[in-house]
Amino acid sequence: QAQLVESGGGLVQAGGSLRLSCAASGRTESAAFSTYTTGWFRQAPGKEREFVAAIWSGGKTTYADSVKGRFTISRDNAKNTVALQMNSLKPEDTAVYSCAASFRRGYGSTWYSTSSNYNYRGQGTQVTVSS
Repeated sequence: QAQLVESGGGLVQAGGSLRLSCAASGRTESAAFSTYTTGWFRQAPGKEREFVAAIWSGGKTTYADSVKGRFTISRDNAKNTVALQMNSLKPEDTAVYSCAASFRRGYGSTWYSTSSNYNYRGQGTQVTVSS
């Protein structure tokens, strides 16, 4: 069973930046990680989990409208990690951010925006943006 581990969360003032990282633990999982579609989700207290961004193995990316132009998802296949660079942070970005990896690779629907379509999920890292 693959496990995903997030890092990089913390407390930042509005307008600041944070960089989150997601890595697969275990040799087998790490080696296969570059082939998975990987997504970031976030969940604020009292709210539903929402999609943030996704990246396919070939590098194609997509973003939620609320973060477009401020967040950038990227992957480093040599290190088997996926990063989420978050700039111009707002208090409403405060949430627990988690990454997820899926065997699915299609582009033809919005399956990537639903967390239940992912096979592996991390525990999450807290991001708090103060005003």
